Amino acid sequence: MGIVIVLAKSPIPGMVKTRLGPPCTPLEAARIAEASLVDTLAAVAASSAVRRVLVLDGPIGPWLDSTLGFEVTTQRNGGLDCRLADAFDDVLGVEPSNPSEACVLIAMDTPHVLSHQVDGAIAALHTADAVLGLADDGGYWLVGLRRPDREAFEGVPMSTDRTGAQQLSRLQARYSKVAMIGPMRDIDACADLDWLCESHPHLRTSQAWQAIRAAHG
Repeated sequence: MGIVIVLAKSPIPGMVKTRLGPPCTPLEAARIAEASLVDTLAAVAASSAVRRVLVLDGPIGPWLDSTLGFEVTTQRNGGLDCRLADAFDDVLGVEPSNPSEACVLIAMDTPHVLSHQVDGAIAALHTADAVLGLADDGGYWLVGLRRPDREAFEGVPMSTDRTGAQQLSRLQARYSKVAMIGPMRDIDACADLDWLCESHPHLRTSQAWQAIRAAHG
């Protein structure tokens, strides 16, 4: 049993994937963001999670397939460290009814994630206190806890090339056993999308990028 949180922004032009422009227009960047979110939600829906929660900054759009069984909640305001803490608080409850519930959180930057990787993170929390998956850019792509813990996140510097290492240090300082799962490549820049097209051409994100590249000649 487990819970998966997807922390995401609505794919609104000018608000998402801004590192893709230029060459992408804001509308094209939003197309990539939408495809990445849809791929991520599909992978989570295929996992063994008994509860799936989309914690969303912005409105729901037609990209959300209601048959996938996601609850939708609204992200609170604040820095990313606070929003991570808030997501676990809101989904698990400040005083969780089941303090041993495995809960993992991912964002929308790894559309190539596979359902068995999500399941592996959930399984790791059956024996570990926390789980972390580092990203190749120095951040991290997944984090999981068995209970809410604001101090696990608040004050950890976000969006730097040391964020993953600093988050790991924080978790290790608070918990006796922190499990690690395989690193992943965040899809943030055009070079990342080129890599995704070569390694995962079937994904919606890859197909959207191929269409945009073709339009640009």
